[in-house]
Amino acid sequence: MFVPHTYSVALVLMLFSMLCWGSWANTQKIDKRWRFELFYWDYTWGLLACALLFGLTLGNRSSASSDSFFHILGAASARSLLEAFVGGVIFNLGNLLLVAAISVAGMAVAFPIGAGLALVIGAVINYIISQKGILSFCLAELR
Repeated sequence: MFVPHTYSVALVLMLFSMLCWGSWANTQKIDKRWRFELFYWDYTWGLLACALLFGLTLGNRSSASSDSFFHILGAASARSLLEAFVGGVIFNLGNLLLVAAISVAGMAVAFPIGAGLALVIGAVINYIISQKGILSFCLAELR
């Protein structure tokens, strides 16, 4: 696993990832026949393939090492792996729906509605799971 050891390397990698993340949709303009949400689906599969490729080639492959790709995967419980998988599926389903909404209504309409719903639903679910924070303080004051 590659871990940047200096602030400047971490900053450069962060800026590079932001540039790539923000510009992936621009490449869809090359082929107008490909629907935007299907283009995102290919992007997701490409990310999975790259993550596996990087983990298998750039990662530490020594089975004796505690930070090897397979050792870290093997150390995780089946429940943790399942929760990570389900979380990724839900995240990508939400992104796929957001991209579909952007293709129908445009980014100026779809993104604020999608982000606003995600914030509100996330805060409510978070409060239901763990009743602490500013929301519980406000509700206690109302009682």
